[in-house]
Amino acid sequence: MSFTRTELEACRDQTVPDLIGPGLRLLFVGINPGLWTAAANAHFAHPGNRFYPALHEAGITAYRLEVSDGMAASDRRHLLERGIGITNLVKRATARADELDRVELVAGARHLEANVGVWRPKVVALVGIGAYRLAFSSPKAVAGRQPDRLGGADLFVLGNPSGLNAHETVATLAGSFRAAAQVAGVFG
Repeated sequence: MSFTRTELEACRDQTVPDLIGPGLRLLFVGINPGLWTAAANAHFAHPGNRFYPALHEAGITAYRLEVSDGMAASDRRHLLERGIGITNLVKRATARADELDRVELVAGARHLEANVGVWRPKVVALVGIGAYRLAFSSPKAVAGRQPDRLGGADLFVLGNPSGLNAHETVATLAGSFRAAAQVAGVFG
């Protein structure tokens, strides 16, 4: 399926529900939903996004999820049974993450920290170093495991899987996703 520009623009400022379940071990945090994600009502749904290919290559999922038309109930179960959750730092959909301002990112960070305290994942993996630096007032933060915890959870800041990010590949993302998943106990 493909969405027209008009259909995508109609999704501006919409939200996508969090994917959270019992036994949450590893919480992935996107910056905010893109318009395609909002249209499909599934996190990281754009066909060019490398999130699900990297999850599979990391061994976190048994198969590569295809969510560009939406997420099947069986795919939701597959993630939740492995203790994987997904949310966003900022809830509103935009065409590009650079449409968000610092005030939104800082407010999102506070909201995320409160939710992490309730959801209690072992590890939080935020994908997007630039957004992390702004949202958490950590301008010198580097990618990887952070020295500080978030809401009681270990915190990783990882590369953004968006197809717009030329600095990451499926392989590099898979390596960092695997490191976070190991700390979270996803592999048993």
